[in-house]
Amino acid sequence: MSSKPAVGTLLVVNARLWTADPNRPAAEAMAVRDGLIVAVGTRTDAERACPGAEILDCGGRRVTPGLIDSHLHLVSGGASLSRLAMRDLADRRAFVDAVAARAREVRRGGWLLGRGWSTDSWADPSTPTRDWIDPITGDVPALLYRMDGHGALANTAALRLAGIDRSDVKDPPGGTIERDATGRPTGILKESAIERVAALVPPAGLEEQAADTIAAMREANRFGVTAVATMSEWADLAALQRVHADGRDTLRVAVYVMESDWAAFVDRVRSMPVRDDRLWIAGFKAFMDGSLGSRTAYMREPFADRPETRGLLSDTMLAPGRMRANLDAADAAGFQSAIHAIGDEANHLLLNLYADLAARRAPRDRRQRIEHAQHLLPDDVPRFARQGVIASMQPLHKADDGRYAELAIGPQRARSSYAFRDLLASGATLAFGSDWPVVTLNPMAGVHAAVTGRTLNGRTWMTHQNLTVEEALSAYTRGAAFAMHREHRIGRLAPGMLADFTVFETDPLSIRPDDLAGVRVASTYIGGRRVWPLD
Repeated sequence: MSSKPAVGTLLVVNARLWTADPNRPAAEAMAVRDGLIVAVGTRTDAERACPGAEILDCGGRRVTPGLIDSHLHLVSGGASLSRLAMRDLADRRAFVDAVAARAREVRRGGWLLGRGWSTDSWADPSTPTRDWIDPITGDVPALLYRMDGHGALANTAALRLAGIDRSDVKDPPGGTIERDATGRPTGILKESAIERVAALVPPAGLEEQAADTIAAMREANRFGVTAVATMSEWADLAALQRVHADGRDTLRVAVYVMESDWAAFVDRVRSMPVRDDRLWIAGFKAFMDGSLGSRTAYMREPFADRPETRGLLSDTMLAPGRMRANLDAADAAGFQSAIHAIGDEANHLLLNLYADLAARRAPRDRRQRIEHAQHLLPDDVPRFARQGVIASMQPLHKADDGRYAELAIGPQRARSSYAFRDLLASGATLAFGSDWPVVTLNPMAGVHAAVTGRTLNGRTWMTHQNLTVEEALSAYTRGAAFAMHREHRIGRLAPGMLADFTVFETDPLSIRPDDLAGVRVASTYIGGRRVWPLD
């Protein structure tokens, strides 16, 4: 393949283009001028459009539009790259050993931070407690997030700093402090209770956050990702703007501001000086409920394995009128709403809120989003298309949850979980993402899960909801672009579009579905410029 393309013109030839463009789904060459695609078709077509351009010979490799991650947490994902990675720990001993090793590295006054643990595949799936790690962490405060981020383990040092190490402390609204039989906190915190400890972690400085952001962008680029929708707190915007201003950004970034009171941030969002094809604020993000793994997803009926609960509504939902006020504030300012809903009742209530908003306000192209949309009541599936609501889903979560979902909600409710096929068949727009750092940023791992229905422990689950490879790729390209109001700029290889594209080492459209997760990216281009691998 060629060296780094020169600024100006580029011919992409000897390629197998999958364009995601219904008007020309396949081609062999593409011409780029000044960051835009000017021709797609035969090599002759491309050469005629850009005579004398530098040539990128793809060697017969598959080329697709640049992949788009519709839901991740960019800055915190970058920070997670330097924290204790706990996803692959196989049992209690490995868990404790990993924490002990990291505790020896923590500087005086620092925190031990980690993420990714889950006991669902362990031979003994017992939930960890602070007693596991207190002997090896001592006075070093530790906060270790569960895989989904909706639960965390804190040691005694951290609980004591937060003032929640006593049995008489009450649960905060929308959260749970788990307790043992004597009422003593176990160290497991859920939902808003986590913030009691997380708020005490010293915040990273701007330069550190900028470095984390650059690291996150590089991680995305190596997986062929050229654009993302990041669910980020307002405090993250400074780092994103710094990287953009310095010209070190290698992703297109749509921001959904993740705050509980949207009205308080509307004016600040409107006044943000950066609004271009590299960085813009698309809308606001909030929560309806929690997660299935933590049993805090809000269900219509109790959990099959925890009949004493049907989950938790978020503190935003519990505050009277807050969610409705949020929706009104964003809509009045012309921004999208992107709201986390996992449980079937949480999704039902959110669809009702969206319908109410549309009935009360003037018609417009809102493209309201439901983030995750994992467990749906059967009658709610067609409402997405009917109401124009985008299903922003993360297919690799199906591979995670499929290990224990039927234990949690039973086989009948699972039938309309991760309803990719049913939603698509009803006419809804699917936009796929990762939720990184909850799971890997690699879109091909998500494609594998959506196409095969294979779970992380090797079984297949809910295969009636499986998609074809092209349908899954469409959700990572054309559907994802539509979800962020950028379908006329990215998500397809067609004249007039930004020249973002991914070149694959292995063709995902011609291999066995079981091999999809191992597909590797040869190179990633944004605006006709190679951003991975770097020279």
